[in-house]
Amino acid sequence: MISQNQLHQFISSALSEDIGTGDHSTLCCIEEAVMGKALLHIKQDGIIAGIEIAKAIFEYVEPTVVFNPFKTDGEWVKKGDLAFEITASIRTILQCERLVLNTMQRMSGIASLTHKYAQKIEKYNTELLDTRKTIPNFRILEKEAVHIGGGQNHRFGLYDMIMLKDNHIDYCGSIELAIEKANQYLIENKLSLKIEVETRTLEDVQKVVALGKVDRIMLDNFTPDQISAALKLIDRKFETEASGGITIDNIESYAATGVDYISCGALIHQAQSIDLSLKAVVVE
Repeated sequence: MISQNQLHQFISSALSEDIGTGDHSTLCCIEEAVMGKALLHIKQDGIIAGIEIAKAIFEYVEPTVVFNPFKTDGEWVKKGDLAFEITASIRTILQCERLVLNTMQRMSGIASLTHKYAQKIEKYNTELLDTRKTIPNFRILEKEAVHIGGGQNHRFGLYDMIMLKDNHIDYCGSIELAIEKANQYLIENKLSLKIEVETRTLEDVQKVVALGKVDRIMLDNFTPDQISAALKLIDRKFETEASGGITIDNIESYAATGVDYISCGALIHQAQSIDLSLKAVVVE
Protein backbone atom coordinates (compact mmCIF):
# COMPACT_ATOMS: atom_id res chain seq x y z
CA MET A 1 0.00 0.00 0.00
CA ILE A 2 1.16 3.55 -0.74
CA SER A 3 1.46 5.75 2.34
CA GLN A 4 0.08 9.28 2.24
CA ASN A 5 3.57 10.62 2.87
CA GLN A 6 5.01 8.73 -0.10
CA LEU A 7 2.18 9.88 -2.34
CA HIS A 8 2.48 13.52 -1.28
CA GLN A 9 6.23 13.44 -1.88
CA PHE A 10 5.63 12.11 -5.39
CA ILE A 11 2.92 14.67 -6.19
CA SER A 12 4.94 17.58 -4.84
CA SER A 13 8.04 16.61 -6.81
CA ALA A 14 6.11 15.93 -10.02
CA LEU A 15 4.16 19.21 -9.88
CA SER A 16 7.34 21.14 -9.12
CA GLU A 17 9.00 19.59 -12.16
CA ASP A 18 6.06 20.52 -14.41
CA ILE A 19 4.96 23.92 -13.07
CA GLY A 20 8.35 25.34 -12.12
CA THR A 21 8.09 29.12 -11.77
CA GLY A 22 4.45 29.07 -12.84
CA ASP A 23 1.91 27.71 -15.32
CA HIS A 24 2.07 30.84 -17.41
CA SER A 25 -0.23 29.46 -20.12
CA THR A 26 -3.01 29.21 -17.54
CA LEU A 27 -2.13 32.27 -15.47
CA CYS A 28 -2.29 34.55 -18.51
CA CYS A 29 -5.88 33.74 -19.51
CA ILE A 30 -7.75 32.13 -16.57
CA GLU A 31 -8.84 34.19 -13.57
CA GLU A 32 -8.06 32.71 -10.18
CA ALA A 33 -11.60 32.26 -8.85
CA VAL A 34 -13.21 30.75 -11.97
CA MET A 35 -14.57 27.25 -11.43
CA GLY A 36 -14.94 24.52 -14.03
CA LYS A 37 -15.58 20.84 -14.73
CA ALA A 38 -13.69 18.22 -16.74
CA LEU A 39 -14.26 14.61 -17.73
CA LEU A 40 -11.68 11.84 -18.05
CA HIS A 41 -12.36 10.10 -21.39
CA ILE A 42 -11.17 6.54 -22.00
CA LYS A 43 -9.93 6.10 -25.57
CA GLN A 44 -8.69 2.50 -25.43
CA ASP A 45 -9.91 -0.78 -23.93
CA GLY A 46 -8.05 -2.08 -20.87
CA ILE A 47 -7.82 -2.17 -17.10
CA ILE A 48 -8.16 1.28 -15.57
CA ALA A 49 -5.70 2.19 -12.81
CA GLY A 50 -4.81 5.38 -10.99
CA ILE A 51 -8.26 6.82 -10.33
CA GLU A 52 -7.55 7.11 -6.61
CA ILE A 53 -4.16 8.66 -7.41
CA ALA A 54 -5.84 11.22 -9.68
CA LYS A 55 -8.20 12.16 -6.85
CA ALA A 56 -5.23 12.59 -4.51
CA ILE A 57 -3.42 14.82 -7.02
CA PHE A 58 -6.36 17.19 -7.42
CA GLU A 59 -7.00 17.26 -3.65
CA TYR A 60 -3.33 17.97 -2.96
CA VAL A 61 -3.59 21.18 -4.97
CA GLU A 62 -7.16 22.10 -3.99
CA PRO A 63 -8.60 20.18 -1.00
CA THR A 64 -12.18 21.30 -1.74
CA VAL A 65 -12.42 19.77 -5.22
CA VAL A 66 -15.43 17.58 -6.00
CA PHE A 67 -14.24 14.30 -7.49
CA ASN A 68 -16.95 12.03 -8.90
CA PRO A 69 -15.63 8.62 -10.07
CA PHE A 70 -17.57 6.55 -12.59
CA LYS A 71 -15.10 3.63 -12.60
CA THR A 72 -12.94 1.96 -9.96
CA ASP A 73 -9.29 0.90 -10.11
CA GLY A 74 -8.98 -2.59 -11.57
CA GLU A 75 -12.18 -2.37 -13.61
CA TRP A 76 -12.22 -3.38 -17.28
CA VAL A 77 -13.09 -0.31 -19.39
CA LYS A 78 -13.85 0.28 -23.04
CA LYS A 79 -13.13 3.05 -25.51
CA GLY A 80 -15.77 5.75 -25.03
CA ASP A 81 -16.26 5.20 -21.30
CA LEU A 82 -15.86 7.99 -18.76
CA ALA A 83 -13.65 7.43 -15.72
CA PHE A 84 -14.47 10.46 -13.57
CA GLU A 85 -15.68 14.05 -13.41
CA ILE A 86 -13.71 16.72 -11.57
CA THR A 87 -15.14 20.04 -10.37
CA ALA A 88 -12.51 22.51 -9.22
CA SER A 89 -10.97 25.85 -10.07
CA ILE A 90 -9.99 25.84 -13.72
CA ARG A 91 -6.42 26.68 -12.75
CA THR A 92 -6.24 23.53 -10.64
CA ILE A 93 -7.68 21.38 -13.42
CA LEU A 94 -5.20 22.69 -15.98
CA GLN A 95 -2.17 22.51 -13.68
CA CYS A 96 -2.94 18.90 -12.67
CA GLU A 97 -4.08 17.68 -16.09
CA ARG A 98 -0.77 16.37 -17.42
CA LEU A 99 0.35 14.76 -14.18
CA VAL A 100 -3.00 12.98 -13.83
CA LEU A 101 -2.93 11.76 -17.43
CA ASN A 102 0.71 10.65 -17.41
CA THR A 103 0.18 8.76 -14.17
CA MET A 104 -3.09 7.08 -15.12
CA GLN A 105 -2.01 6.20 -18.65
CA ARG A 106 1.17 4.53 -17.39
CA MET A 107 -0.54 2.75 -14.49
CA SER A 108 -3.40 1.56 -16.70
CA GLY A 109 -0.95 0.15 -19.25
CA ILE A 110 0.88 -1.81 -16.55
CA ALA A 111 -2.36 -3.04 -14.97
CA SER A 112 -3.68 -4.14 -18.37
CA LEU A 113 -0.53 -6.10 -19.26
CA THR A 114 -0.34 -7.64 -15.78
CA HIS A 115 -3.96 -8.76 -16.15
CA LYS A 116 -3.08 -10.59 -19.38
CA TYR A 117 -0.19 -12.41 -17.71
CA ALA A 118 -2.24 -13.22 -14.62
CA GLN A 119 -5.04 -14.71 -16.73
CA LYS A 120 -2.57 -17.11 -18.32
CA ILE A 121 -1.71 -18.73 -14.97
CA GLU A 122 -4.93 -18.25 -12.99
CA LYS A 123 -5.61 -22.02 -12.79
CA TYR A 124 -2.21 -22.71 -11.19
CA ASN A 125 -0.98 -22.19 -7.62
CA THR A 126 1.80 -19.89 -8.81
CA GLU A 127 1.97 -16.22 -7.87
CA LEU A 128 2.95 -13.58 -10.41
CA LEU A 129 5.58 -11.10 -9.17
CA ASP A 130 6.99 -7.84 -10.49
CA THR A 131 10.65 -6.75 -10.25
CA ARG A 132 12.73 -3.63 -9.54
CA LYS A 133 12.92 -2.84 -13.27
CA THR A 134 10.99 0.38 -12.79
CA ILE A 135 11.25 4.07 -13.71
CA PRO A 136 13.14 5.97 -10.97
CA ASN A 137 10.83 7.85 -8.59
CA PHE A 138 7.74 6.20 -10.10
CA ARG A 139 8.18 2.75 -8.55
CA ILE A 140 5.45 2.99 -5.91
CA LEU A 141 2.83 3.71 -8.56
CA GLU A 142 4.10 1.14 -11.05
CA LYS A 143 4.01 -1.54 -8.36
CA GLU A 144 0.55 -0.38 -7.30
CA ALA A 145 -0.54 -0.83 -10.91
CA VAL A 146 0.80 -4.41 -10.92
CA HIS A 147 -1.26 -5.11 -7.82
CA ILE A 148 -4.36 -3.57 -9.42
CA GLY A 149 -3.83 -5.76 -12.50
CA GLY A 150 -3.74 -8.98 -10.47
CA GLY A 151 -0.04 -9.44 -9.74
CA GLN A 152 1.91 -9.31 -6.50
CA ASN A 153 4.80 -7.09 -5.49
CA HIS A 154 8.28 -8.50 -5.01
CA ARG A 155 10.67 -6.44 -2.88
CA PHE A 156 10.24 -2.68 -3.15
CA GLY A 157 13.94 -1.90 -2.96
CA LEU A 158 17.34 -3.01 -1.78
CA TYR A 159 16.31 -2.55 1.84
CA ASP A 160 13.50 -5.06 2.40
CA MET A 161 15.10 -8.37 1.39
CA ILE A 162 18.54 -9.86 0.85
CA MET A 163 18.71 -11.07 -2.72
CA LEU A 164 22.03 -12.64 -3.66
CA LYS A 165 22.18 -12.33 -7.43
CA ASP A 166 24.83 -13.46 -9.90
CA ASN A 167 27.07 -10.41 -9.45
CA HIS A 168 26.94 -10.64 -5.65
CA ILE A 169 27.94 -14.30 -5.86
CA ASP A 170 30.71 -13.77 -8.41
CA TYR A 171 32.20 -10.83 -6.51
CA CYS A 172 31.95 -12.73 -3.23
CA GLY A 173 33.69 -15.83 -4.57
CA SER A 174 31.09 -18.58 -4.30
CA ILE A 175 27.41 -19.16 -3.72
CA GLU A 176 28.10 -20.84 -0.36
CA LEU A 177 30.27 -17.97 0.88
CA ALA A 178 27.68 -15.38 -0.14
CA ILE A 179 24.97 -17.23 1.81
CA GLU A 180 27.16 -17.60 4.90
CA LYS A 181 28.09 -13.92 4.84
CA ALA A 182 24.44 -12.91 4.42
CA ASN A 183 23.40 -14.90 7.47
CA GLN A 184 26.25 -13.49 9.55
CA TYR A 185 25.33 -9.96 8.44
CA LEU A 186 21.75 -10.40 9.64
CA ILE A 187 22.94 -11.67 13.02
CA GLU A 188 25.49 -8.89 13.49
CA ASN A 189 23.02 -6.15 12.52
CA LYS A 190 20.02 -7.68 14.31
CA LEU A 191 17.97 -7.66 11.12
CA SER A 192 15.04 -9.88 10.22
CA LEU A 193 15.06 -10.12 6.43
CA LYS A 194 14.36 -13.01 4.10
CA ILE A 195 17.25 -14.31 2.03
CA GLU A 196 16.80 -15.23 -1.62
CA VAL A 197 19.62 -16.62 -3.73
CA GLU A 198 19.87 -16.78 -7.49
CA THR A 199 20.92 -20.06 -9.07
CA ARG A 200 22.07 -20.42 -12.66
CA THR A 201 22.55 -24.20 -12.92
CA LEU A 202 21.29 -27.39 -11.32
CA GLU A 203 24.71 -27.63 -9.68
CA ASP A 204 24.03 -24.28 -7.99
CA VAL A 205 20.69 -25.62 -6.79
CA GLN A 206 22.37 -28.69 -5.28
CA LYS A 207 24.85 -26.47 -3.43
CA VAL A 208 22.09 -24.30 -1.95
CA VAL A 209 19.96 -27.28 -0.93
CA ALA A 210 22.97 -28.85 0.79
CA LEU A 211 23.85 -25.68 2.69
CA GLY A 212 20.35 -24.27 3.40
CA LYS A 213 20.17 -20.98 5.32
CA VAL A 214 17.98 -19.28 2.69
CA ASP A 215 14.25 -18.72 2.33
CA ARG A 216 13.83 -18.77 -1.44
CA ILE A 217 15.75 -20.13 -4.42
CA MET A 218 15.52 -18.20 -7.67
CA LEU A 219 15.87 -20.33 -10.79
CA ASP A 220 17.24 -17.86 -13.30
CA ASN A 221 16.87 -18.45 -17.04
CA PHE A 222 15.95 -22.12 -16.52
CA THR A 223 13.75 -23.83 -19.10
CA PRO A 224 10.50 -25.36 -17.81
CA ASP A 225 12.12 -28.82 -17.95
CA GLN A 226 15.07 -27.53 -15.93
CA ILE A 227 12.65 -25.95 -13.45
CA SER A 228 10.97 -29.33 -12.98
CA ALA A 229 14.33 -30.99 -12.35
CA ALA A 230 15.30 -28.28 -9.86
CA LEU A 231 12.00 -28.62 -7.98
CA LYS A 232 12.71 -32.31 -7.44
CA LEU A 233 16.07 -31.43 -5.90
CA ILE A 234 14.54 -28.71 -3.72
CA ASP A 235 11.68 -30.98 -2.60
CA ARG A 236 9.67 -28.02 -1.23
CA LYS A 237 12.32 -27.29 1.44
CA PHE A 238 12.50 -23.69 0.18
CA GLU A 239 10.27 -21.28 -1.70
CA THR A 240 10.99 -21.31 -5.43
CA GLU A 241 10.91 -18.57 -8.03
CA ALA A 242 11.30 -18.76 -11.80
CA SER A 243 12.80 -15.67 -13.42
CA GLY A 244 14.36 -14.65 -16.71
CA GLY A 245 13.01 -15.16 -20.20
CA ILE A 246 9.38 -15.25 -19.07
CA THR A 247 6.97 -14.04 -21.75
CA ILE A 248 3.23 -13.97 -22.28
CA ASP A 249 3.65 -16.95 -24.63
CA ASN A 250 5.59 -19.24 -22.28
CA ILE A 251 4.48 -18.23 -18.78
CA GLU A 252 1.88 -20.98 -18.55
CA SER A 253 4.51 -23.66 -19.18
CA TYR A 254 6.50 -22.29 -16.24
CA ALA A 255 3.47 -22.19 -13.94
CA ALA A 256 2.63 -25.78 -14.88
CA THR A 257 5.90 -26.93 -13.26
CA GLY A 258 4.52 -26.08 -9.82
CA VAL A 259 7.03 -23.32 -9.04
CA ASP A 260 5.81 -21.04 -6.23
CA TYR A 261 6.52 -17.69 -7.89
CA ILE A 262 7.19 -16.31 -11.34
CA SER A 263 8.85 -12.88 -11.48
CA CYS A 264 8.54 -10.94 -14.69
CA GLY A 265 10.13 -7.57 -15.41
CA ALA A 266 8.06 -7.26 -18.57
CA LEU A 267 4.95 -6.44 -16.53
CA ILE A 268 6.38 -2.97 -16.09
CA HIS A 269 9.11 -2.33 -18.66
CA GLN A 270 7.15 -3.75 -21.61
CA ALA A 271 3.80 -2.14 -20.77
CA GLN A 272 2.30 0.36 -23.22
CA SER A 273 0.33 3.30 -21.86
CA ILE A 274 -3.44 3.35 -22.31
CA ASP A 275 -4.79 6.36 -24.20
CA LEU A 276 -6.81 8.75 -22.00
CA SER A 277 -7.78 12.41 -22.23
CA LEU A 278 -9.13 15.03 -19.83
CA LYS A 279 -11.61 17.34 -21.54
CA ALA A 280 -13.25 20.50 -20.31
CA VAL A 281 -17.00 20.55 -19.81
CA VAL A 282 -18.01 23.84 -21.40
CA VAL A 283 -21.34 25.35 -20.34
CA GLU A 284 -22.80 27.64 -23.00
